[in-house]
Amino acid sequence: MAGTKLKWLWLSFIALVLDQLSKWAVKTSMQLYESIDILPFFKLTYVHNTGAAFSFLSEAGGWQRWFFTGMAFVVSGVIVVWIMRLKENETLLAIALSLVLGGAIGNLIDRLAYGYVIDFLDVYYQTWHWPAFNIADSAITVGVMLMLAESFGFGKPKLE
Repeated sequence: MAGTKLKWLWLSFIALVLDQLSKWAVKTSMQLYESIDILPFFKLTYVHNTGAAFSFLSEAGGWQRWFFTGMAFVVSGVIVVWIMRLKENETLLAIALSLVLGGAIGNLIDRLAYGYVIDFLDVYYQTWHWPAFNIADSAITVGVMLMLAESFGFGKPKLE
């Protein structure tokens, strides 16, 4: 039974592979802080993030690396157990959790390997820039949005 529930982990794997391949491509082809214009509101900009989302705690002095690493391990374990306990009809939640898991592991790999997360997606308007992010962050964000949608009843069978 657990095997059928874990079938959604292929989605985690795809998110993880896309994340790591894109980070490798950026790290090996760009200099730190280099930017490449793509669209009038979007660039590839290679940066290191020692903090969490939106560079939260990036200037904390180093302890945050291990805090966020430990947190990613715990959250990943909780998500796997959660997926195993899902009912067969909870497809949207399984997809959401799988995306969050893939993203969490993608950023965890960076923290363990480098001590920071590689970010490179830079959305901006004139001089205002959204904090740079990556594929893992995108997978986590989409996963959380799907979890919210599911909590409001999307993806659930209608009772008649």
